[in-house]
Parts: sequence; structure tokens; C-alpha cells
Amino acid sequence: MAWYEKERAGLGAEFHKAIDAALDIIVENVVPLSTVPGIAASRGVKRLVLRRFPYSVIVRETREEVIVIAFAHTSRRPGYWKNRIRRTST
Repeated sequence: MAWYEKERAGLGAEFHKAIDAALDIIVENVVPLSTVPGIAASRGVKRLVLRRFPYSVIVRETREEVIVIAFAHTSRRPGYWKNRIRRTST
């Protein structure tokens, strides 16, 4: 958020608003989330890609809850968050 705000005044707030909207969509189950390819899919990991910003909200769905694993940039360090799946499996 700070980086976007430095780039252009108000853009950081717009990024924050986009993240909040994405979380609302996930909580309200408005649209189906995309599965993440590979082993992550078998563990219930899904994503919601933001429209305006190059980020995805990566979550793990269980019967009881949805756990946010990462707000991942779509081009930088792909898959850096995958080691977090094991920590949310318990």
C-alpha cells in the first residue's frame, strides 16, 4: 500500500480498497475462487485475482473456515507462500 501511495497520491488507498473488496467477496462467497495448480489444489488452496492490481489473494478453504495465506504479487517470487500451506493444515 505504501509503495502505491508513493507512486501516486491516493493509489495506496485504492489498493487497500481493492484488497478489502476481495476479502468481502471471499467471505460472502459471491464468486467461485480459482484453484491453484499443483499440490496446493489438493490441500484446498484457492485464489482470487484482483482486477486492477497485479495481486492475488491466496486462501485455504476448510469446512470450518477460510484462512488467508498470502496477498501475492502475480509476477514476483511466484509460489513463495507455498511453505505456509503446511502451517495452516493443523
